[in-house]
Amino acid sequence: MGTARERILDAAEELITAGQVPPALDAVAAAAGVSKGGLLYHFDKRSLLQALVTRALHRFDERLTAAATQGTMAAAWLRLSVPAPGERAVYRAIMSMMRLTAGGEFDLPHEVGEAEQRWQRMLAAELGDPVRARLVRLVGDGLFMAALTGPPPTSAEVEHLLDHLGLPS
Repeated sequence: MGTARERILDAAEELITAGQVPPALDAVAAAAGVSKGGLLYHFDKRSLLQALVTRALHRFDERLTAAATQGTMAAAWLRLSVPAPGERAVYRAIMSMMRLTAGGEFDLPHEVGEAEQRWQRMLAAELGDPVRARLVRLVGDGLFMAALTGPPPTSAEVEHLLDHLGLPS
Protein backbone atom coordinates (compact mmCIF):
# COMPACT_ATOMS: atom_id res chain seq x y z
CA MET A 1 0.00 0.00 0.00
CA GLY A 2 1.33 3.43 -0.97
CA THR A 3 1.64 6.61 1.00
CA ALA A 4 -1.44 8.52 2.12
CA ARG A 5 -0.82 10.99 -0.71
CA GLU A 6 -0.76 8.16 -3.30
CA ARG A 7 -3.89 6.57 -1.81
CA ILE A 8 -5.67 9.92 -2.01
CA LEU A 9 -4.70 10.36 -5.67
CA ASP A 10 -5.73 6.77 -6.46
CA ALA A 11 -9.09 7.29 -4.76
CA ALA A 12 -9.70 10.59 -6.56
CA GLU A 13 -8.86 8.95 -9.91
CA GLU A 14 -11.33 6.16 -9.22
CA LEU A 15 -14.08 8.62 -8.30
CA ILE A 16 -13.43 10.73 -11.38
CA THR A 17 -13.46 7.63 -13.57
CA ALA A 18 -16.80 6.73 -12.01
CA GLY A 19 -18.15 10.12 -13.11
CA GLN A 20 -17.67 12.29 -10.02
CA VAL A 21 -15.99 15.35 -11.54
CA PRO A 22 -14.80 17.05 -9.51
CA PRO A 23 -14.94 14.49 -6.70
CA ALA A 24 -16.21 15.60 -3.31
CA LEU A 25 -13.37 15.82 -0.80
CA ASP A 26 -15.36 13.81 1.74
CA ALA A 27 -15.78 11.01 -0.80
CA VAL A 28 -12.07 11.09 -1.67
CA ALA A 29 -11.09 10.91 2.00
CA ALA A 30 -13.45 8.00 2.64
CA ALA A 31 -12.28 6.10 -0.44
CA ALA A 32 -8.63 6.68 0.50
CA GLY A 33 -9.16 5.61 4.09
CA VAL A 34 -8.01 8.93 5.54
CA SER A 35 -9.77 11.61 7.54
CA LYS A 36 -10.83 14.78 5.77
CA GLY A 37 -8.17 16.56 7.81
CA GLY A 38 -5.63 14.03 6.56
CA LEU A 39 -6.68 14.75 3.01
CA LEU A 40 -6.51 18.51 3.57
CA TYR A 41 -2.99 18.11 4.98
CA HIS A 42 -1.96 17.06 1.47
CA PHE A 43 -4.47 18.77 -0.84
CA ASP A 44 -7.22 21.31 -1.17
CA LYS A 45 -9.67 20.78 -4.04
CA ARG A 46 -7.63 22.80 -6.58
CA SER A 47 -4.27 21.23 -5.70
CA LEU A 48 -5.85 17.75 -5.77
CA LEU A 49 -7.11 18.30 -9.32
CA GLN A 50 -3.76 19.75 -10.37
CA ALA A 51 -1.91 16.77 -8.87
CA LEU A 52 -4.20 14.39 -10.77
CA VAL A 53 -3.56 16.16 -14.06
CA THR A 54 0.18 16.23 -13.40
CA ARG A 55 0.18 12.53 -12.53
CA ALA A 56 -1.71 11.62 -15.73
CA LEU A 57 0.60 13.87 -17.72
CA HIS A 58 3.68 12.08 -16.38
CA ARG A 59 2.21 8.68 -17.27
CA PHE A 60 1.41 9.82 -20.79
CA ASP A 61 4.81 11.47 -21.12
CA GLU A 62 6.61 8.26 -20.09
CA ARG A 63 4.81 6.31 -22.80
CA LEU A 64 5.50 8.91 -25.48
CA THR A 65 9.15 9.31 -24.50
CA ALA A 66 9.66 5.55 -24.64
CA ALA A 67 8.06 5.46 -28.09
CA ALA A 68 10.20 8.39 -29.24
CA THR A 69 13.38 6.49 -28.37
CA GLN A 70 12.16 3.76 -30.73
CA GLY A 71 11.16 6.19 -33.49
CA THR A 72 7.45 5.40 -33.09
CA MET A 73 6.13 8.41 -31.20
CA ALA A 74 3.76 9.52 -33.97
CA ALA A 75 2.16 6.09 -34.04
CA ALA A 76 2.02 6.00 -30.24
CA TRP A 77 0.38 9.45 -30.21
CA LEU A 78 -2.40 8.26 -32.49
CA ARG A 79 -2.86 4.96 -30.67
CA LEU A 80 -3.00 6.70 -27.27
CA SER A 81 -5.64 9.06 -28.65
CA VAL A 82 -8.15 6.20 -28.73
CA PRO A 83 -9.13 4.45 -25.51
CA ALA A 84 -8.35 0.79 -25.15
CA PRO A 85 -11.27 -1.40 -24.07
CA GLY A 86 -12.22 -0.42 -20.54
CA GLU A 87 -10.52 3.00 -20.71
CA ARG A 88 -13.42 5.00 -22.13
CA ALA A 89 -14.51 6.14 -18.66
CA VAL A 90 -11.01 7.53 -18.07
CA TYR A 91 -11.18 9.47 -21.34
CA ARG A 92 -14.58 10.88 -20.40
CA ALA A 93 -13.12 11.92 -17.06
CA ILE A 94 -10.36 13.76 -18.90
CA MET A 95 -13.02 15.56 -20.92
CA SER A 96 -14.84 16.51 -17.72
CA MET A 97 -11.63 17.96 -16.34
CA MET A 98 -11.24 19.97 -19.55
CA ARG A 99 -14.73 21.39 -19.02
CA LEU A 100 -13.66 22.61 -15.58
CA THR A 101 -10.77 24.50 -17.16
CA ALA A 102 -13.03 26.02 -19.83
CA GLY A 103 -15.43 27.18 -17.13
CA GLY A 104 -12.64 28.87 -15.19
CA GLU A 105 -13.03 26.58 -12.17
CA PHE A 106 -9.61 25.05 -12.64
CA ASP A 107 -6.33 26.05 -14.25
CA LEU A 108 -4.12 23.43 -15.83
CA PRO A 109 -0.69 23.09 -14.26
CA HIS A 110 2.09 24.82 -16.24
CA GLU A 111 3.55 21.36 -16.94
CA VAL A 112 0.76 20.74 -19.47
CA GLY A 113 1.91 23.53 -21.78
CA GLU A 114 5.53 22.50 -21.37
CA ALA A 115 4.65 18.89 -22.22
CA GLU A 116 2.71 19.91 -25.32
CA GLN A 117 5.69 21.90 -26.57
CA ARG A 118 8.07 19.03 -25.80
CA TRP A 119 5.81 16.52 -27.58
CA GLN A 120 5.57 18.81 -30.60
CA ARG A 121 9.40 19.04 -30.75
CA MET A 122 9.72 15.26 -30.36
CA LEU A 123 7.20 14.64 -33.15
CA ALA A 124 8.89 17.18 -35.41
CA ALA A 125 12.27 15.54 -34.79
CA GLU A 126 10.85 12.11 -35.58
CA LEU A 127 8.92 13.19 -38.67
CA GLY A 128 11.45 15.76 -39.89
CA ASP A 129 8.73 18.35 -40.46
CA PRO A 130 7.00 20.57 -37.87
CA VAL A 131 3.88 20.95 -40.02
CA ARG A 132 3.49 17.19 -40.42
CA ALA A 133 4.05 16.84 -36.67
CA ARG A 134 1.27 19.35 -35.99
CA LEU A 135 -1.03 17.46 -38.36
CA VAL A 136 -0.37 14.20 -36.48
CA ARG A 137 -1.19 15.96 -33.20
CA LEU A 138 -4.43 17.34 -34.64
CA VAL A 139 -5.42 13.94 -36.06
CA GLY A 140 -4.83 12.49 -32.58
CA ASP A 141 -7.03 15.20 -31.07
CA GLY A 142 -9.74 14.31 -33.58
CA LEU A 143 -9.48 10.60 -32.73
CA PHE A 144 -9.79 11.51 -29.05
CA MET A 145 -12.95 13.54 -29.65
CA ALA A 146 -14.43 10.86 -31.89
CA ALA A 147 -13.83 8.28 -29.16
CA LEU A 148 -15.66 10.45 -26.64
CA THR A 149 -18.64 11.42 -28.75
CA GLY A 150 -19.48 8.18 -30.47
CA PRO A 151 -18.20 4.71 -30.97
CA PRO A 152 -14.41 4.93 -30.70
CA PRO A 153 -12.38 4.22 -33.81
CA THR A 154 -11.32 0.60 -33.88
CA SER A 155 -7.72 -0.55 -33.60
CA ALA A 156 -7.92 -1.64 -37.23
CA GLU A 157 -9.04 1.87 -38.26
CA VAL A 158 -6.15 3.45 -36.36
CA GLU A 159 -3.67 1.02 -37.90
CA HIS A 160 -5.09 1.79 -41.38
CA LEU A 161 -4.65 5.50 -40.64
CA LEU A 162 -1.03 4.90 -39.57
CA ASP A 163 -0.37 3.01 -42.82
CA HIS A 164 -2.06 5.71 -44.90
CA LEU A 165 0.04 8.41 -43.21
CA GLY A 166 3.18 6.32 -43.73
CA LEU A 167 4.07 6.39 -40.05
CA PRO A 168 6.45 3.82 -38.61
CA SER A 169 4.70 1.58 -36.14
